[in-house]
Amino acid sequence: MERCRLLLFDLDGTLLSSDKRITERTLQALGRCREKGMMIGVSTSRGEGIAVSFIEELRPDILIASGGAVIKHRGEYIYKAEFSAERTRQMIAAARTICGTDCEITIDTVDSHYWNYKTDPKEQDRSWGESIYTDFRDFGQRALKMCVEIFDDRQAQRLAELLDDCDCIRFSDGCWYKFTRKEVTKEAAIRKACAACGIGIEEVTAFGDDYADMGMLRLCGRGIAMGNALDVVKEAADLVIGSNDEEGIAVYLESLLERWGTEK
Repeated sequence: MERCRLLLFDLDGTLLSSDKRITERTLQALGRCREKGMMIGVSTSRGEGIAVSFIEELRPDILIASGGAVIKHRGEYIYKAEFSAERTRQMIAAARTICGTDCEITIDTVDSHYWNYKTDPKEQDRSWGESIYTDFRDFGQRALKMCVEIFDDRQAQRLAELLDDCDCIRFSDGCWYKFTRKEVTKEAAIRKACAACGIGIEEVTAFGDDYADMGMLRLCGRGIAMGNALDVVKEAADLVIGSNDEEGIAVYLESLLERWGTEK
């Protein structure tokens, strides 16, 4: 407990319950941790604009968004990893060439989240917030992250090979693959955030559940997988706690706080 200076959380499947909220019990536990001098951070593959809508009450000291392409420290940008507008257009064209002209794509920019879904995602899941529809035919924005729905593993491999300047990771929720700049991962962002805060990687406790979280769970001083995490994620972690719908984070933090109080 004394060595932990930053608690770092993935959002979906981790800090957020299935109904996309942070429970009051978890917020209270995090507040007590902050009183003990710990910083609170979020590391998510969601774009900044959508992520912020979930964490207004939390007021994180560190925000890592778009899979590591954006880092904020106490509200100020300390890192952005954008593709040029031309490279973004090339990536979209490559996805359509390999996966079909009607493949579904999302793009995160600094300001917005764009999509070309056949069905409006906001009608299915309000957590998408103010996403903007586009057909991507003449897209002129600088992307932080592109995600593509790919059902054929061979197509996914071909696209990853073609976009060899990108880091590619599959999400477990559906057949979606994210593409960010090669050096952009959650773990790379954590290193930058720690340097900005003046803390060591070993002083970070990270929580996650999906493929994109495995690197940060291995990297940080303590990596904690949720009970609902993928088996491979649990294997990468130092500890497995209760699920996101069992208030696993709150239970874990309360236990640590109780132990900390006893030791004092």
